[in-house]
Amino acid sequence: MFTGVTYTASVGVGNPSTQYTLLIDTGSSNTWVGAGQAYTPTSSSQSTGDSVNVSYGSGSFSGTEYTDTVTLSPELVIQNQSIGVASTAQGFSDVDGILGVGPVDLTQNTVSNTTTVPTVTDNLYAQGTIPEEILGISYVPTTTSGAANGELDFGSVDSSKYTGKIGYVPITSTSPASNYWGIDQSLTYGSGGTSLLGGNAGIVDTGTTLLLLATDAFRAYQSATGGTVDQTTGLLTFTQQQYNNLQSLFFDIGGITYELTPNAQIWPRSLNSMMGGQPNQIYSIVSDLGSQSGSGLDFINGFAFLQRFYSAFDTTNTRVGLATTQYTTAETN
Repeated sequence: MFTGVTYTASVGVGNPSTQYTLLIDTGSSNTWVGAGQAYTPTSSSQSTGDSVNVSYGSGSFSGTEYTDTVTLSPELVIQNQSIGVASTAQGFSDVDGILGVGPVDLTQNTVSNTTTVPTVTDNLYAQGTIPEEILGISYVPTTTSGAANGELDFGSVDSSKYTGKIGYVPITSTSPASNYWGIDQSLTYGSGGTSLLGGNAGIVDTGTTLLLLATDAFRAYQSATGGTVDQTTGLLTFTQQQYNNLQSLFFDIGGITYELTPNAQIWPRSLNSMMGGQPNQIYSIVSDLGSQSGSGLDFINGFAFLQRFYSAFDTTNTRVGLATTQYTTAETN
């Protein structure tokens, strides 16, 4: 479900299961509960006695590791899944925890006495529930909070959700993006081309709201568009005239160009209050990552980007895929 600033899924834990609202996060890999609703142990719950500590871009949690039955859907039931049960959690409102669907490397050193912890996707594959270890994600632009307008496909991709073919690229070799669903991309503003990034490494992350660019790339975008940073929200804003003149962003990923239209570059105006904004203001989804390019993680393609493209996260073949959809050029924002 789209809540305005995150996408969540209702996930069952235990037997009988308790439903928890978990943030869907390709940018982390531990699954945990207890931020909002407290964990309810059942006959399938087993404490390992090990401690869990995970820090995020914003927020953190610490607690105890359990193994338990996790139910993603009636067909997707995982036995003995490692979950964190939070005793403290910071930075998480309106969710009970996280469904971590990033690469397993991100679980390194998060659980005491353990090197890495198999993710929910790892275990679905290991337990024979899905034929290959791939996750397809369909998000679409939306103008209302609470809309159930996303789809997760574990074990396959849903060809009805995209147009043309999925373009796959290998996980980047550049650290630290290589630990995530990291890719290399070049980014240009306008068809005539102001280059913002040139083959830089970054990540594709459902757990991030905006399209974040390294500071120098962001400033080049700001200069090209004429936008100004709003002091209340911290977001870039455009006047109506600047929006009228806005040009597309072109992402070159693996030799395929993906176009992010002007309408796709602004926050849905009907949801401005979700970001603390003013009703009639035009806010950009492009924002400052806070570090200069060359760090090895120079962009984050968050869900505002992914609402315009179908994405596939392929552990079996260590690659990420993107495809256009019927919503790529939507004018809903």
